[in-house]
Amino acid sequence: MPRQARIDAPGALHHIICRGIERRKIFRDDEDCNRFLDRLGNVLSDTGTPCFAWALIPNHVHLLFRTGLTPLSTVMRRILTGHAVYFNRRHRRHGQLFQNRYKSILCQEDSYLLELVRYIHLNPLRACLVSEIQGLGKYVFSGHSVLMGKTERPWQDTDYVLGFFDEKSATARRRYKAYVQKGVDQGKRPDLTGGGFVRSLGGWSAVKAIRRAGERFKGDERILGDSEFVERVLNSANEEMERRYQVRAKGWDLDSVAESVSEVLDVDSDLVWETGKRPVAVRARSLLCYWATKELGMTMTSLAAKLGISQPAVSMAVRRGEKIAVENDWRMAT
Repeated sequence: MPRQARIDAPGALHHIICRGIERRKIFRDDEDCNRFLDRLGNVLSDTGTPCFAWALIPNHVHLLFRTGLTPLSTVMRRILTGHAVYFNRRHRRHGQLFQNRYKSILCQEDSYLLELVRYIHLNPLRACLVSEIQGLGKYVFSGHSVLMGKTERPWQDTDYVLGFFDEKSATARRRYKAYVQKGVDQGKRPDLTGGGFVRSLGGWSAVKAIRRAGERFKGDERILGDSEFVERVLNSANEEMERRYQVRAKGWDLDSVAESVSEVLDVDSDLVWETGKRPVAVRARSLLCYWATKELGMTMTSLAAKLGISQPAVSMAVRRGEKIAVENDWRMAT
């Protein structure tokens, strides 16, 4: 069966799980962990991707991101490819490091944000990397220590999470710690990490109760949320796919988008393809990258190859292009 396409959009909350191939270690020592975190911080800062929770376990990693203007696939590719190259070179190994592709679950924020923060940050305790809850605050390879003020990671959004507990940081940390403590006895939470339909309902008992009541429920393995949320996400994803299909069906390609940019900005078409740093060229290229990714569904990697610039440069151009389009209320005429 073919794998389903990932669902993503600016503002989407994702619980991401990356495992080592055959459950092997992806972090052999502190140096591996620190290098991963350096790369993680650089990519998140560069792409403007908020991170609310994370935990490094020797053979896997949990992350909780909200998609910014840069697609999740681009963010994860930069993080995982960079770590794999570094890890293989340092440990003189070859071949695949991660098990298949990473797992990402789009989550209903109102219902699951704090549950996921707690679940992810309790992973080191469940994995016996620390012996008790007090030691969790000293485990520097988890976002819990950052929320508790024991470690500094500027790229982790602590204010947003602590804001749910209190306006004063000291009170918020105390209440957050108590909230995490209450989750210790819950053990593993398959309802937060696997099985779509069952996961969204909170287990088989809830599924059976709904079936007995004769109710219908919408579920999807890529989404964690109630039926209404799942349906709304799927409808939005389908509308986006239909929009891109219609644009392509009308014969639109990258050249057509470039012509549209030329008309909107009232500049020569050759300037749209210019790779220099002239402000007018940067503006045109940014709008081209934004519309090419949004309207045509082109990947940033393919755009980078066509434009003769780096993938990070395309990522920055897309962010600038969206801002330009929104501020001027410009839409690609299709």
